[in-house]
Order: sequence, then structure tokens, then C-alpha cells
Amino acid sequence: MAGPAPIPLEDAQARLLALAEALAVERVDVESALGRFLAEPLLARRTQPSAHLSAMDGYAMIEGDLTGPWQVIGESAAGHPFTGTLQKGEAVRISTGAIMPADAGVVILQEDLGREGDRITLSGDLPEPPHKHIRPCGMDFTAGQEVLGEGVRIGPAHIALALSAGHRHLPVRRMPKVAVIDSGDELAADPETCPAHQIPASNGAMLVSLVSALPVEAQRIGPVTDTLDALIGAFDEAADCDMIVTSGGASVGDHDLVRPALERWGARLDFWRVAIKPGKPILVATRERSSGGTQIIIGLPGNPVSSMVTAYLFVLPMLRAMLGANRSLPMQISTVLDGSLRAIGHRREFLRGYWNGESVAPMTLQDSGALSALAASNVLIDRPAHAPAATPGDTVRVFLLENGGIA
Repeated sequence: MAGPAPIPLEDAQARLLALAEALAVERVDVESALGRFLAEPLLARRTQPSAHLSAMDGYAMIEGDLTGPWQVIGESAAGHPFTGTLQKGEAVRISTGAIMPADAGVVILQEDLGREGDRITLSGDLPEPPHKHIRPCGMDFTAGQEVLGEGVRIGPAHIALALSAGHRHLPVRRMPKVAVIDSGDELAADPETCPAHQIPASNGAMLVSLVSALPVEAQRIGPVTDTLDALIGAFDEAADCDMIVTSGGASVGDHDLVRPALERWGARLDFWRVAIKPGKPILVATRERSSGGTQIIIGLPGNPVSSMVTAYLFVLPMLRAMLGANRSLPMQISTVLDGSLRAIGHRREFLRGYWNGESVAPMTLQDSGALSALAASNVLIDRPAHAPAATPGDTVRVFLLENGGIA
């Protein structure tokens, strides 16, 4: 069976992402929100800083009083502001982060002043401009200002920003439930007792680890034998999941039973076969759940590199879309080729390579079953269909594998 003509990558990704349904919103504690995606814009509930602060250790004076000498009349420390008033010829000792006295408009660094008792004199440079060492009220953000946009993935700095903006809880999409099913009679569940006619089942563990970089609830099912009943039983086990990812059995061989099993289970095929290498036989299907909502099924090839590449290009983007990310597809960068590449045929190819921050070297072994080369790679070199041969020094585009290609 020849099957339908493969479709271009971008068309396939667009068709897949169009199936995404936003998950329900829940509110979680800020400090447990790492890696989640904001479901709504976040508005500041307070102004930061809430008053003019000193940015350095020194002395605060009235702005027009810069000749000295000055009499030190008090101190403003972080958390302990000076509550008096300043007159000409007076100064207040001030620490970094402390609130400026009400009448002060300049901070002179302590190293630019000489002090004897409570009397200070200028011995160095005046700040230029006069407000140089002052953090003005609202410098960072003001109450009501949007500080984080919808779809932002929450990192450590975002947690600090949300707390500083007055939030104890954040609105995020609930975590999707994902089931990963690897199938094939050749797969042995125990790598320590794997007979010669089988291989250890590794794709399921690899894919669960990959999707677990996102906020998901992932489970591994299998390995499942090559029978319709076994596959349908595995689908039944994952019936309450938001996404099912299969590895193996998506092609057209006599033992590739994922498609007929899905059809018997009640799923509808959306598309099958994409014009990429590795990974052409990827399929996408949907199924309406009795509990409501659409279940997404993504069938990946069984070769480990093909499975990893297609999961990177399809599974991760779909999960990000379900989670409400403001960017679903992985980012590319341009870099210099350190090596040679052959001309490409009619299918777009993704070659494994190692990027050292300045140039990328393609792996010598590019077989879709070569896990050693995959494990040594940190990028996918993107070779468009019909690309000519490339030589050292040429510019190529790469996808970064770290963090699923999203910064």
C-alpha cells in the first residue's frame, strides 16, 4: 500500500496545532509554578520600587546643596527609613536599597566623601547626572502594569517578578495527561534479560523523559505486542488521557497495526506521512471522549532517532499549544558548518550534529537506529529538500535540542 503523498512539515505542524484545545485554568502557588505557562496576563498589584531608593552606599543631600560641608543628622537603612527632614548643609547616611529622605535628591558615594565625626566634605566626584545613584519610584513597574504576558513559561526570574508584583498565586493551564505506548514483538521489557532476537524497549522511556520536560502527567504503557487486541487494550488504558503517543507500528508493513487499531478503537485519522527524513510515517488522529473534549493521538515511527525527531517536531509543539504557550514551535539559529554535507533529495532532512556555540559538526553516523550518535548530539541540522551539497564554512540552520528548542 503506497499511502497518501507526504505533506510538507509546516503544513503538518499547522494541521496538528489547529487541533489543540486549551486546557482548563487553575491557580497554583507561585513557588510551585516553575515550568508552567501563564493562562492570563499578569498585572502588578503594587509599584516597584514603591518609593525612591538609593542604588549605592553613600550620603543623601538636597539636590541643590552640592558644595558642602554637610552635617550628618541621621541614617536611612534598608527597611529602616529616615523619618526626619533635611535642610541645606545636612546629610543622611544611606545604604543601598534604603528609602531616600523626603527632601533628598542626590546620593554622593561614600568613597567620594571624607568624614570626621558627623562632618563630611567632598573629596571626589559628584554624581553626573545628580540622580545617577537613585532608583526612582516605579522604575521596575507600577501598579496595574502588565508584567508578564499570557503564554509565558514561568522561570526563576518570573517567579521573583510575580512575587514582587504582589501575587501569591498564578493562573496556569492544568497539566495534560499523556500516555506513551511503544509497541512491537521485538521489544524486551527488561534490558538485562533481553534475548538475541529482541532489543530493549527504550523509546517509551525516552519519550516520557522528553515530554516530562514540560508540565505534564506522563505514563508509559508497554511494550505492547503486535496484535490489534493488545493495541486496543493499551488505547483503552489511556482512554482518559489528553494525548496518546505511540512509537512503532505507524508504517505500512504487515505488522504495523497502529492505524487499523486506532480505526477500530473509534479514532479518526487526520493526516499520515510527512515529507521529512527521518520520520516520514508519522500519523495524527483524534477521538472524541465520552467525558468531553478531543483526544489527540500522535503515532511516531519505531526507529529511535525517527521517534525522537518527530516527537521534537510534533509532540512537544502540540503539548505547548495545549498548555497555552505563546510559542509552540521550536526556534532555529544559523551557524557555521564544520564539515561537509551531501546534497539532499526530495525530502527535508534533519541530521544530528554537535554545536559548540560557534560551529556545528555533523555526526558521522546518521542511521535512524543509531542511539549513540543521537545521544552525542545537541542540535538537528535542518537540510531543506533539494539543498545542494554544503562545505566547511557554509551557513546552516539548526534546531537546538536542549529544552525542546524553546529558550
